[in-house]
Amino acid sequence: MIFEAIGLALGAAVAFAAGFLAQKWLVDKKIGGATQTAGRIVAEAQREAEARQRAAELEAKEQSLRLRGEFEQEVRRREREIEHIEQRVIAKEEQLARRIEDLDRRLTELTTRDRDLQNREKRIGEKEGRLAHAAEEQRRKLEAIAGMTAEEAKRQLLAGMEEEAQREAALVAMRLEEEARETAHVKAREVLATTIQRLAPDYTVETAVSVVDLPSDDMKGRIIGREGRNIRALELHTGVDLIVDDTPEAVLISAYDPYRREIARRALQTLIADGRIHPARIEEVVEKVKREMDQHLREEGERACFEVGVHGLHPELMKLVGRMRYRTSYGQNCLQHSKEVAWLAGMMAAEIRADVKLAKRMGLLHDIGKALTHEQEGSHPELSYQVLTKYNESRQVVNAALCGHENVEPETIEAVLVEAADGISAARPGARRDVLESYIKRLAKLEEIALSYKGVEMCYAIQAGRELRVITKSDIVSDFDAHQLAKAISKRIEAEMQYPGHIKVVVIRETRAVEVAK
Repeated sequence: MIFEAIGLALGAAVAFAAGFLAQKWLVDKKIGGATQTAGRIVAEAQREAEARQRAAELEAKEQSLRLRGEFEQEVRRREREIEHIEQRVIAKEEQLARRIEDLDRRLTELTTRDRDLQNREKRIGEKEGRLAHAAEEQRRKLEAIAGMTAEEAKRQLLAGMEEEAQREAALVAMRLEEEARETAHVKAREVLATTIQRLAPDYTVETAVSVVDLPSDDMKGRIIGREGRNIRALELHTGVDLIVDDTPEAVLISAYDPYRREIARRALQTLIADGRIHPARIEEVVEKVKREMDQHLREEGERACFEVGVHGLHPELMKLVGRMRYRTSYGQNCLQHSKEVAWLAGMMAAEIRADVKLAKRMGLLHDIGKALTHEQEGSHPELSYQVLTKYNESRQVVNAALCGHENVEPETIEAVLVEAADGISAARPGARRDVLESYIKRLAKLEEIALSYKGVEMCYAIQAGRELRVITKSDIVSDFDAHQLAKAISKRIEAEMQYPGHIKVVVIRETRAVEVAK
């Protein structure tokens, strides 16, 4: 038993020793592998570091070379700029040198001329001295003979001549004005009486709003449509503003262009009568109404030409004449105004035995450009010139359209008559609607001009600004001065104010003698 125990102990000791040695061998082996791995890693790290160092050095060299190339390019560019600047400086120096040479040459010439002028002035001065001495001797001799000085004689002679000239000029002017006034009044009464007798057209008041009657207020909802799509479509295709408010059984169409307003009115009436109101139907009806309006414009133009007695117009011109039916100027219908001008010009041409047909043609077409002012740029005289030239109207007709607008002088007597008829038609009471503020300002300006003259006691603008009555102080203003004052006021009104027609200036001077019986 003892030996068995000892054997077991020895076996265990041997096994422990063997395990310990095996364990140590394994540990040493692992340590050796780790050392080799570490050495290999260190070697690889060193190689990688060397490679990176070489790459960095190469990159630095490349960057250095690139920067050096850029620097050299910049240096060459700067050198070229400096060379260019030097060339410009050299050119300017040469130019300045040439200018200096020119200035020196001019200075030499001016110096020579100055010496010549001084010599001439000296000679002229000597001659003037001799002439003055001779004139003084002659004046002393004349004063001794006449018994008065030269200044006294001059003043007396000029005063007499001036007074006589003023008196004669005033008498001649008064006589001519009186003769012209008598003959003009007689002739004007004949022409206007004949014209008024034969001319009585109807005038309509044109506004910026048209009213469309509805069968019932329920139609307003259908015109507006779901979420307003119908009213937006109608405004989009016609170019007007449709106003649906609390007005019973009516809607308002607002637009500055009467032509668009008329298209919208007719389209809306057609839609109301049809009952089918939706965006597609609105577009269809508006296009149909536009085609109908083209035909309507031609018919209006033909009717106007027939009424006036003008024939042979180009079809497009006739259409533009019809379009003036839907154009207003200062509230006056352009077509009615043009027909009236044609009639007036024709009447006056017949009275003075001028060309009646030409005068009527000029009157009908003198404002034709106003039919295009809503669609094309430019003033109506410019548009009139373009359209009349385009459709081969005569030079006389074109000249009549420009007279009174572009400072163009009339070339024919018919053009003068058309200009006069235009002023008569525009100045007719009620023909045009003026803004109240501008009307009041015009009256105030008239009175301000009259009151600015010395001797005016008070003044009144009457007959809607067509006549200005000026009351003067009799102790300051004489009868002769009254005529001159009326002329001066009328000339100043013409120069400072703009107005249609004529303004009559009446200067009143009266003397009152008052005594009291005691």
